Amino acid sequence: MSILLFILGVLVMVVAVGVSIGLHEVGHLIPAKRFGVRVPQYMIGFGKTLFSVKRGDTEYGFKAIPLGGYISMIGMYPPARNKGVVGATDAPILRKSSTGMFQQMADEARHAAAEQLQPGDENRLFYKLPVYKRIIIMLGGPVMNLLIGIAMVGIVTVGFGMPTQTSTVDEVYQCVVPLGQETTRDASVNNGCLPSDAPGPAYAAGLRPGDKITSFAGKPVGNTDWVQLTQAIRGHAGEPVPLTYARDGVEHSTSITPYKTERPLINDQGQIVTDASGKRETVEVGFIGMGSKVENISQPISAVLPAVGTQLKGVTAVVLDLPARVAAVGKAAFSDAPRDPNGPISVVGVGRIAGEISAMDQIGVADKVASLFSLIGGLNIALFVFNLIPLLPLDGGHVIGALFESVRRFFAKLFKRPDPGPVDIAKMLPLTYVVAVGMMVMGAVLIYADIVKPVSIFG
Repeated sequence: MSILLFILGVLVMVVAVGVSIGLHEVGHLIPAKRFGVRVPQYMIGFGKTLFSVKRGDTEYGFKAIPLGGYISMIGMYPPARNKGVVGATDAPILRKSSTGMFQQMADEARHAAAEQLQPGDENRLFYKLPVYKRIIIMLGGPVMNLLIGIAMVGIVTVGFGMPTQTSTVDEVYQCVVPLGQETTRDASVNNGCLPSDAPGPAYAAGLRPGDKITSFAGKPVGNTDWVQLTQAIRGHAGEPVPLTYARDGVEHSTSITPYKTERPLINDQGQIVTDASGKRETVEVGFIGMGSKVENISQPISAVLPAVGTQLKGVTAVVLDLPARVAAVGKAAFSDAPRDPNGPISVVGVGRIAGEISAMDQIGVADKVASLFSLIGGLNIALFVFNLIPLLPLDGGHVIGALFESVRRFFAKLFKRPDPGPVDIAKMLPLTYVVAVGMMVMGAVLIYADIVKPVSIFG
């Protein structure tokens, strides 16, 4: 049964990746058609065409290698300019000879693009569109991925709820274990306590798992106020404080004295603060020795965009350092070095994690569905950020080219110079091929690592 559930999780993610890619291309397709550009092809995958159907000007289909997708637009490469003839900018020029390999590559790309032209295409060329329309077309794909990511995060955050620390006690420690010794104690021997350890204040005050804290130091404690409660406890080291809690529906009162001890420094969000080297910062604060029960709590809609922003920040940090992180993954794959669980993974790794989630017996169906939605959302947010990299053939490269053209034309007009014409991205093909090869190499490294040394979210 576990194997079948694993396969089901993988299949769900395969479909999700395909749909995400398809909708990404729809994000390009709709504005392109809206602005009048002729789109000969809308394809999911690369290589040999497996199935296609033509509707209007466009052939829609699937190809053999499902590792991406594309739409082809007429006029992506502007014709070469004849510098010797005034006003000849829009006339395609096909040279019989070339001054070099790079020029030949550009000419061949223009020639292939020219072969797609049909009568009536003169005013349906991509490069003739205003810059802002070209930017809208190229950003349409990434924005579609971002919208999918927002929708998935919204479904999980509002519909299923986010794991949240509550005021219900999940565990109570019988003693205060000095910081740094938590993992060295055997909990099966005297509950991990030594005679030299201070008694746990929560245990001594009568608190037990299942109790719900209702007030501390005279202030009410709500169900989701665990972070605020923790901060209050830390601020009352060595002071007897009144505390009330509910057990089996009955209210109880007690007094508790937080023990002053060294603990990790936490911020207002309840997260542990680290220094520049990643080492935990510590501070002497009050501690009572109890843990919170984590429950899925539905969040307001206003929490969706901040959650997406947090993911965007994390993904952007990975993408900005992508070559180094992929190199680290490759080193781990070919050695005994550990793999960073927060590093980049391939679609193979994403599918494997989806399978592990589906096959887990420890979590319920709702939690599995929520986890898969989260995974799909994270995937689309990663696609959004990755496609904004300002390098061809990625969408960000086309956007930068259009912006450069706009700036160049602005200064030409400002200084009353001739219109320099559209940016010839065909001249960037050598760099485009280098980037494409680099992405394929990085993809291959990640896929190999995800096979031989996969990241497991369950340890």
